[in-house]
Amino acid sequence: MKWISTLVLTALFVSQAFSQTPNSKDKDSIPDRKFLVGTTWLSFDNFGEEKKNIHMYELHVKYALTPKDRIGVKFTTWNLFQPMGILWWEGIFDKIETESEFYPGRLKEIGLGVSYQRMLWKGLFATVEVLPQFKTYLDKDKNKIGSGFKLYTSYHLGYHISFFKDRMFIEPQIHCNYWPIDTKTPQAFKEIDNRWHNYFLFEPNLYLGVKF
Repeated sequence: MKWISTLVLTALFVSQAFSQTPNSKDKDSIPDRKFLVGTTWLSFDNFGEEKKNIHMYELHVKYALTPKDRIGVKFTTWNLFQPMGILWWEGIFDKIETESEFYPGRLKEIGLGVSYQRMLWKGLFATVEVLPQFKTYLDKDKNKIGSGFKLYTSYHLGYHISFFKDRMFIEPQIHCNYWPIDTKTPQAFKEIDNRWHNYFLFEPNLYLGVKF
């Protein structure tokens, strides 16, 4: 698919950007608050009905190389009860309510990855995040039945808003997620995954954090 090729080329471009050394002009204009630590609103939304609670937690630590370039590390973990590839227009909310696409157990994923953020105009930014993940499969009795590996990537467009004298920030954004590598899925889980996609388009999100 053409859009997948575009994502791959974008990732290659970002990897090249990581290897660039800022010029002297950029070095002279490094912001006073160089570190950003944040999470997503979903880290505070782990309540409600347990069978649909994904216990999602994220931590992002970024470093401002220049006023426009930030690199970072990302830690995340979640506990899925159904595939991630059910799109909005395919009835994701119906699938959650009817349980027709629930896993026969749970999929726990944990990962540590990297990110690159580029400020485009004023607060407008684009971000690429690459997250290797280790997977653990549990049956309905919470017994481990398998493990595997996933390479999860996401591509973001959003707006950075600072407040309290640039000490805190929020980043409303929308992103597309794509996982090209997904290994060793137990057959019962794989049968459900195969009905859906290895990408999710146009996910709204809100990052919030502090600077120092």
